[in-house]
Amino acid sequence: MGEAAENLPEAIDLAEEYRTLGVAEVLDELDRELVGLKPVKQRIREIAALLIVERARKAMGLSHETPTLHMNFTGNPGTGKTTVALRMANILHRLGYVRKGHLVSVTRDDLVGQYIGHTAPKTKEVLKRAMGGVLFIDEAYYLYRPDNERDYGQEAIEILLQVMENNREDLVVILAGYADRMDKFFESNPGFRSRIAHHLDFPDYDDGELLSIAEGMLAGQNYRFDDAARATMARYIELRRGQPHFANARSIRNALDRARLRQANRLFSGAEGPVTAEDLSTITDADISVSRVFTMGVPDGARGQA
Repeated sequence: MGEAAENLPEAIDLAEEYRTLGVAEVLDELDRELVGLKPVKQRIREIAALLIVERARKAMGLSHETPTLHMNFTGNPGTGKTTVALRMANILHRLGYVRKGHLVSVTRDDLVGQYIGHTAPKTKEVLKRAMGGVLFIDEAYYLYRPDNERDYGQEAIEILLQVMENNREDLVVILAGYADRMDKFFESNPGFRSRIAHHLDFPDYDDGELLSIAEGMLAGQNYRFDDAARATMARYIELRRGQPHFANARSIRNALDRARLRQANRLFSGAEGPVTAEDLSTITDADISVSRVFTMGVPDGARGQA
């Protein structure tokens, strides 16, 4: 006992741990990858700090218990929940809280069967794949359908709750979805609320952040806006945010896909000779301004409308 105590470190440099374990690298990557989301990034940093301190306490022989790390991510579509879950899995792995650090992303259909005896094997197979990493359940509230007495979601819920309690040293579960629906889900399933330690709310992006996201997405594919296109895209964002089925960065990606499609058709049909790299890389006003989003009085009823 005394010999074991002698081998314990007298002091640990937490900042050095933060750097050498690669946590700083992951958080810097998250900053570069995602625009905005300051409260979310701050909370992730706080969780990382807690885990580094807990790791140090364990190394120094202090009273230690693995913290509960299951989480709830709430927010509208396209606000970066899956990306943050991926980075969280990486941090947990680097700090030794999960063995593999992979992310398994699922929805209700991956967990719940359509007939008696089908749900348990499906849920257990998903959990088997997720062990040693993070299980991300998007739109988790769809697991619970009390209006349908023949629904098997409750069976999946009971298995998940058991594993979240008994295997929390080898699996972290992150639930995700709209805030109001997740609140109702927790009210109906208090077992989940009691097992969730961290609740992170993902705010919508503002207009400026969405324009930065658009420019970043284009740059990642070696495209850019010309000045007129950038101004038109800013106006597009302002209008699109007020229309149905807006999904933040996801809607921006859809809009850019359509802009690139229009650009390709413009170049193909209008070119009178060879095109330059500049031509092939530039999105112009004409590639965006024809969007139906700019047509007053035309309802935008389709997902991904651009």
